Amino acid sequence: MSQQVTTITFFRFDRWSTKFWAFLMMQFARGPLRKVKGQERFFLMGTGKQGFSPWPDWSTYALVQIWENKDAASYFFSSSMLYSSYVRKCAELLRVSMRSIEAKGEWGGVNPFHRSSELDEHQKRIAVITRATIKTRYQFRFWNAVPAVSSRVFKSSGLLFTKGIGEIPFRNMATFSIWNSQEEMMAFAYRKKEHQSAISMTKKLDWYSEELFSRFQPYEIVGSYDRLNLSK
Repeated sequence: MSQQVTTITFFRFDRWSTKFWAFLMMQFARGPLRKVKGQERFFLMGTGKQGFSPWPDWSTYALVQIWENKDAASYFFSSSMLYSSYVRKCAELLRVSMRSIEAKGEWGGVNPFHRSSELDEHQKRIAVITRATIKTRYQFRFWNAVPAVSSRVFKSSGLLFTKGIGEIPFRNMATFSIWNSQEEMMAFAYRKKEHQSAISMTKKLDWYSEELFSRFQPYEIVGSYDRLNLSK
């Protein structure tokens, strides 16, 4: 049990100049981010077109940060000059703050998420991060199977938001999603035949060299994405 919290922030840019700035910051923001106090880890990532795709969405970038506690996260968002620069330049921002319920697997050789000691039993909403490294020889087959699953997830009951994220296109894939409840998320994961087929193929071919599945309880949502407001 811990006081650890995780935040994920999506920054959407609508002009070529700011999109180019955000692209450059994929390199130049890493130095300042490494020096942030109270931050255990961070992952600055691109996003996929049309929700989940290996092809980059040049308008949107994601920043996942793992914090020692809630106060450390709050201090960063209220005082960081780097974060303020992103806020000024982006057209839209969505930030989700959450506590870990459970995480299985590894991300970069470790499991960075620790179960929170401050979970709210009355909170039904759930957020999910899945992340995997796809073995090179299976990348074509994997991404060929994605459209069927991706089209289904957008139609799933209880899905509030989803976006594909990742460090390296085609090789490192991840998704972030928010659901109304654990039950509705599980219904998609284990009852949709397309998703079940993908799970079976994953086990049969062993096409991941690393994978992680993590569930979170959101405690604060700020902003919107593509005019979708989840803070209510």
